[in-house]
Amino acid sequence: MDNRSQFSSGRQSDSLEATRSLEGTNQRPTRRRFLQTVAVAGAGVGATGLGSARDRSDGGYGNGFPPTGCTEWSTPVRLGNGTARTFTTVTPSGRPKYHGLYVERSALEGLPTAADLEAASGSRYSDKYGPDGLALPIHHRWSQEFFVPFPETAATPYTFLGLNWNPNGHPPVWSAPHFDIHFHTLPMAAVDTITGPAAPTYELPAEYVPTGYARSPAVDERVITDMGEHMVDPTVPEMNGGTFTNTLIWGACDPDDSGTAELTFVEPMLTREFLRGHTGIDRRSIAQPETYARAGTYPTAYTVRDVPSADAIAVTIEAFESFEGDE
Repeated sequence: MDNRSQFSSGRQSDSLEATRSLEGTNQRPTRRRFLQTVAVAGAGVGATGLGSARDRSDGGYGNGFPPTGCTEWSTPVRLGNGTARTFTTVTPSGRPKYHGLYVERSALEGLPTAADLEAASGSRYSDKYGPDGLALPIHHRWSQEFFVPFPETAATPYTFLGLNWNPNGHPPVWSAPHFDIHFHTLPMAAVDTITGPAAPTYELPAEYVPTGYARSPAVDERVITDMGEHMVDPTVPEMNGGTFTNTLIWGACDPDDSGTAELTFVEPMLTREFLRGHTGIDRRSIAQPETYARAGTYPTAYTVRDVPSADAIAVTIEAFESFEGDE
């Protein structure tokens, strides 16, 4: 397999110099256009066989977070020795509060190895929309994949979560076992058609690139199967010889084949060891573009929360603001 770096020019031993030359690094002063009062309906996720139910009494999941009475849950999927599920929380006025992934700590154990996934590919793991996910090579490595809808999506453009367990990590510098947690704005069916690694066939306007982020110089591998194009902050530790634990990726694609791409997912990448050892609340800002292609309500922070009373971890996007768009 070709394990060329996605975000370096092939000289990982000199990662700092490589990151300085990343194409499209957006260092403009932030000039975001946003409205605090815009309300935009999100796209539906379609029929997937995964239902949701409003949580009025924790249902064995909340235990203090997320708040009861205003949270809806997806059907859980089996992950490792436990389960994972998505949830959406809105305020009493209907404003978005959280989209999140709720993972039992037991799910961090008993996860399949790369050899397990390769052996099961095309058989046991045959349905992204079902409880077993799909084993397939992504970023040149075996990955267990789940597509799980967000319930109650009308308040934001976010439609579903793409969850990937990567037992051997993936290039260029994220080699530790980790989870890719994609918060998508497109319908599942649209993301399902994305194939790669491939070169983009579109333009990505500079004003859509989040401040401080960069496109990969490995043009032929910018577009990744079931995801899209990935952009990275070149100042993160692992891009400069440090240790990878918790990184935020921004993603883009051209959803309507117009020749112009837009931001379509935001993705925390978290190592299993980080999640195993995490306590308390780790809240980080989400870099923003100068403007979005479409008006909508977008997150400005993401948080990893320990939920000790439930022996679980919640990963959320939050601090939503309503932005004007180019359309």
